[in-house]
Amino acid sequence: MTLTEVRGWLFTVRGPLMTGRISMAATASSAAVATPTACYLGVAIPARLADEGARVALVLLALAREHSASLGGLLIAALMVPHVVAAPVVGALADRVRRRKLFHGVGLAAYGTGLAATAWALGRLPTALVVLLVLAAGCCAPLVTGGLTSLLADILPERALTRAFSIDSTTYNLAGALGPALAAMLAVMIGPGAALFALGVAAMSGASAVILLRLPGRPATKHRMSAALRPAVLAAGAREIVRNPPLRSVTWASSIGQIGIGALPVITALLASERNAGWAAGGLMTAFAVGAMVGSLTYAVRPWTPTRPERVVLMCLPLIALPLAVAACVTAMALTTALFVTAGWATGPLFSTLLAARERYAPQPLRTQIFTLGAGLKSTAAAAGAAGIGALGGLGAAPLLGMVAAAQILAAGLGVVLLTHSPRNIRRTSRRPDGGAQDGAFQEPGAPGENTSTRSRKN
Repeated sequence: MTLTEVRGWLFTVRGPLMTGRISMAATASSAAVATPTACYLGVAIPARLADEGARVALVLLALAREHSASLGGLLIAALMVPHVVAAPVVGALADRVRRRKLFHGVGLAAYGTGLAATAWALGRLPTALVVLLVLAAGCCAPLVTGGLTSLLADILPERALTRAFSIDSTTYNLAGALGPALAAMLAVMIGPGAALFALGVAAMSGASAVILLRLPGRPATKHRMSAALRPAVLAAGAREIVRNPPLRSVTWASSIGQIGIGALPVITALLASERNAGWAAGGLMTAFAVGAMVGSLTYAVRPWTPTRPERVVLMCLPLIALPLAVAACVTAMALTTALFVTAGWATGPLFSTLLAARERYAPQPLRTQIFTLGAGLKSTAAAAGAAGIGALGGLGAAPLLGMVAAAQILAAGLGVVLLTHSPRNIRRTSRRPDGGAQDGAFQEPGAPGENTSTRSRKN
C-alpha cells in the first residue's frame, strides 16, 4: 500500500468519526438549551393561564355572589391597570435585585395568593377591601408577562434567543386561547369561586418552578435597592423607549396595532349576531389564536432575520391588515374563519420579533423595566380598543373590521416614521453594517455616591 493510499484510507475513516463527534456535540448543545427552556415554560404557562383566566373568573364570581356585572368590570380594571402603572416600579426593582429567583418567585406567588384570597373574600369582606386586594395582585402582574420574558436572555445562550422568543410568544397565545375557556369550564364544574382559587394555585405552581431557572446572581452594590425607587430610575425605561429609535418604533407601532386586536372579541360577537352563527363569537377568536400559535412556531423553525427584528414587526402589521380587510367584505363564514387564521398567523412572527427587539436594543440595566412597560402598554391599548369599539357597535361588524385593518396600516406607517426620523436632540442608536448596535455605553441613574454600572448595548 502506497503512502498516498494510506493517507486516503485515514481520511476516509476520519470523516465519519468527525461527523459523529460534531453530531454528538450538536445534540448535547440542543439538550443543554432544551432543559432551561422546559423549566421556563413550567413557570410561564401556568402563570399566564391564570392571568388570562382570572378576568373571566372575576366577572363570573361577581355575578354569582353580588349579582353585579359592573363590579366584575371594576375588578378586571383593578387587575389590569397595574400592568402599566406598576410596571416601572416592578421593572426597576427586578433590574436591581440581587436574588432574582426569590424576587420573581415571591412576586408570582403573591399574584396567585391574591387571586385565591379574592375567591374567598368577595361577598364576605367589604367591596373596597376586595378591590384593594385585586389591585395588590395586579401590581405583581407585570412579572407574569414582560418580567418573565426578560429572563430569557439570562438563562439561554444568545444563539437560542430568536427561537426562544418565538416559543415564548406561543405561551401568550396559548394562555389567551385556553385561559378564558378554562376559567369558564371550571366555573361550570366547581363554581366560580373555586375556579378563581384554582387559577391562583396555578400561578403559585409557576412560582414554585422559578427555583429551577438557572439565573446568575448579581454582585452586591451599595444603594442598589434604595436607588431603584428614585424618580430618575423609574423614568429611565420610558425615556429609553422615547430616545431609542428601534425601541420607540416597535413599542408604539405594536401598541397602536393592539388597539385593533383588542377590539376583535367585541367585533366577532357582533359578527356572530349579524350572520346568525352563534359559534363564531368564540370560534373566530379561537381560529385567530390558533393561527398566532402556528405563526410563532413557524418563525421559531425558520426565522426571517436574526439582526433586524424591528423590520419584521413593521412588515407583519400590513400582513394582519389584509385578511381582516377582506373578511369585512365577504359573507361566507368558512372563508371568514380562514381569513382570521391567516391574520392570526401574521401576529406570531410580529410578537416573536417584538420580544427579540426589546432584548436586542434595551440596555441591560433597564431590560426588565422596558419589557414590563412594553407589555403594560400593549395590555392598555387592547383594553382601550375593546372599550372604543364597544361604543361604536352600532356601525356594524364589517365597518369595524375595516377600522381594525386600518389601525394596522396606521401603526406600520407610524413605526416607519419613528424608526427613520428623530429630532436632532435625541440620541440615535448607531448601527454596524450587520444591523447590530455599536458599542456605546449606557449610563444608569444611580444613588448619590454609587458607582453606576455601564454596559455596552447587547449585540
